[in-house]
Amino acid sequence: MEIPEDSLFGVDNLPYGVFAPAGDALRVGVRVADKVIDLAAALEDPVFAQPNLNALLAQGPRRWREVRHRVRELVDGEIDATAIHELAAVRLALPIQVGDYVDFYASIDHATNLGRLFRPDAEPLLPNWRHLPVGYHGRAGTVVVSGTDVVRPRGQRRTDSGTPDFGPSRRLDIETELGFVVGVGSALGTPIGVDEFADHVFGVALVNDWSARDIQAWEYQPLGPFLGKSFATSLSAWVTPLAALEKARIPIPEQTPEPLPYLRGDEPRGLDIDLTVTWNGQDVAHPPYRRMYWSPAQMLAHLTANGASTRTGDLFASGTISGPEPEQRGSFIELSWGGSQPVDVNGEKRTFLADGDEVVITATAPGPHGNRIGLGEVAGRIRPSNGR
Repeated sequence: MEIPEDSLFGVDNLPYGVFAPAGDALRVGVRVADKVIDLAAALEDPVFAQPNLNALLAQGPRRWREVRHRVRELVDGEIDATAIHELAAVRLALPIQVGDYVDFYASIDHATNLGRLFRPDAEPLLPNWRHLPVGYHGRAGTVVVSGTDVVRPRGQRRTDSGTPDFGPSRRLDIETELGFVVGVGSALGTPIGVDEFADHVFGVALVNDWSARDIQAWEYQPLGPFLGKSFATSLSAWVTPLAALEKARIPIPEQTPEPLPYLRGDEPRGLDIDLTVTWNGQDVAHPPYRRMYWSPAQMLAHLTANGASTRTGDLFASGTISGPEPEQRGSFIELSWGGSQPVDVNGEKRTFLADGDEVVITATAPGPHGNRIGLGEVAGRIRPSNGR
């Protein structure tokens, strides 16, 4: 296969997805440059003739390594032309059957920004934040593949009268996130240790956890996010295996105070990933994942610390990725500072999402030869509310 030297999807990457050629059934593929390799045809293995990645994920790390090695051999050698499809000519689907979905709050910059917005006269971080990866259990049934339109949600909103009203969200927002896909699950009552992360997690994918800030602000106390989050979460069509991100592994920032023993270990490392948020075609933010305070391994360890089980296809996400600079903020509530500092988008002053707006999030990471690899994109366009 001919791969351009500057391609973000060369042999060092090889992300997995689920696709369908025109008029045909869904099956598992690997992206190479602007092509998709049909693994069911190329490897003649029925595990790839499935409408999601779950069967492959459940086979575990040894099998993941074997398949990646075999795919690299195919790309470097010869592949039957009938197993190669143009990316532009296929339909992409949700890559996994999502079992459970958990969203964390792991960026110290994002948490600090929201603390300053919501509690200007108090400490921005709540007392528990530096001791545990804060998170909430989301709704797996509303995780949708990149490119799916998002209908503006409806819910209760606070009013000056003290009595809420009901209607479409007026403060619809994004959350720029990185998601982690569980391959091998764990039994009920058996926590996953920090250093067991790679035994269970297959790879990463971009996430946009759409958020209705006005609905969320009224409902979230005392039990946390509900209707303000559960209407849609967008997931990239491509899952990048952890094996492709070895050169992106870096130490996480210093954690003070030192976490409790179950959150320590050799594995609490972060990822050097650069993200870009594009709003109606204009780049508006560049969040850096390297700033995340809690590592993916610590998130998984905390998620299961109480004995909660995990399953193949479970998805957990990082929470909004933000940095210390204004142009590094991964949500519009931060970029516009709660709506008080509008953002210039194609010459128009904007705060939150309007109907018809499109948001595209992309990311790259260091490759093994001084190159960059791509994590695809997660995109969505806002449609008007269709509620009553």
